[in-house]
Amino acid sequence: MSGKVPISAVLITLDAERHLERVLASVAFCQEILILDSGSTDRTLEIARAFGATVHFQAFLGFGPQKQRAVDLASHDWVLVVDADEVLDDQARRAIAALDFSDPTHSWRIRRRSFVAEREVRYGVWSPDLSLRLFHRAQARFNDLPVHESVVAHGTVLELPGSIAHYSFRDLADVFARMGSYSRAKAALYRAKGRRAGPLRLMARMVWGFLRSYVFKRGFLDGNAGVVVALSLAVDSVVAMALASEPAPAPTASEESSVITRPSEVARASTVDAHRKAMAASFKKPT
Repeated sequence: MSGKVPISAVLITLDAERHLERVLASVAFCQEILILDSGSTDRTLEIARAFGATVHFQAFLGFGPQKQRAVDLASHDWVLVVDADEVLDDQARRAIAALDFSDPTHSWRIRRRSFVAEREVRYGVWSPDLSLRLFHRAQARFNDLPVHESVVAHGTVLELPGSIAHYSFRDLADVFARMGSYSRAKAALYRAKGRRAGPLRLMARMVWGFLRSYVFKRGFLDGNAGVVVALSLAVDSVVAMALASEPAPAPTASEESSVITRPSEVARASTVDAHRKAMAASFKKPT
């Protein structure tokens, strides 16, 4: 591939050194790499600068607002969004380099392949996973959800050849740790929407979550990993709804003074290894 593609690769980070070098190497064909960091204390910033990335700081706002802030800071209107544990493959890089960017109403989604350590999970609820990652920022933007954020696009959404390898989980135990970490933040969203469930409905959600991944999505073909993924979905289907159905806990003094509702819970709800740490108790939005 000759020359660099006139787009900005955008990602948010917090202590993301584990995968960052290969992540940034996979987007080095972009004219700009922009990183929005929320307080890394490991080698994240050192690695970012070694790749010539533009680095900004923003206290964590929740995943949707944080990623949109990064998009807003980019030098180019066309942006490619990746997470700090995602590696773009050669086919996707070549496909992006060959794209015609003359129509800003076009955006592209790409297949994401999930890994536990270095083993790909090919079946179950994680597959297929198509995620919109390349778009013109005047025609698409992230929603404001603190977890399970997504891009809302206006216009034609196309599928990009190739894939993104997603290295979010260290091992099978980490699958449960990550799924459980979302529960409090999701419960807050359910409460806001008035969603509740009793014991029978929770049991039904649990059973359906497991069957959906292990049987109907053929998770059994992934062996032990398929069982763990299905069980994690069953737990994820129940815990947040159960929490939302209980009286909301009284906020602490630090939570009452924060701009964002229960930021410590949102901070723990990360798909990125870096966000296993709790965020600071009080965040301020950017001016």
